[in-house]
Amino acid sequence: QGQLMESGGGLVQPGGSLRLSCAVPGSIPSIYTMAWYRQAPGKQRELVATITSGGSTNYKDSEKGRFTISRDNTKKMVYLQMNSLKPEDTAVYYCNANNNRVYIWGKGTLVTVSS
Repeated sequence: QGQLMESGGGLVQPGGSLRLSCAVPGSIPSIYTMAWYRQAPGKQRELVATITSGGSTNYKDSEKGRFTISRDNTKKMVYLQMNSLKPEDTAVYYCNANNNRVYIWGKGTLVTVSS
């Protein structure tokens, strides 16, 4: 299988915005649920947002209203728009594709929120 490829991470000031992108290889069916996870230093990886093939979304409670996940099945891309970023959002963000049996991961992109 091909590799999920994240991009868009970087350094941003508190209150700023970033949009993460995930390129999905053609070998991963569009029916897979897509998700963004993150792992902060010294912490476990946690689920941030999911989007089904039909476009239904779910978010970690603390990110509702700040983060928006979207997907473009034609372009094979998944996005995470992050607004009003806080220092505690600092983490490596991972793109994930799954069908509840098979979980496929990207290598991650680092987001640092700091002044």
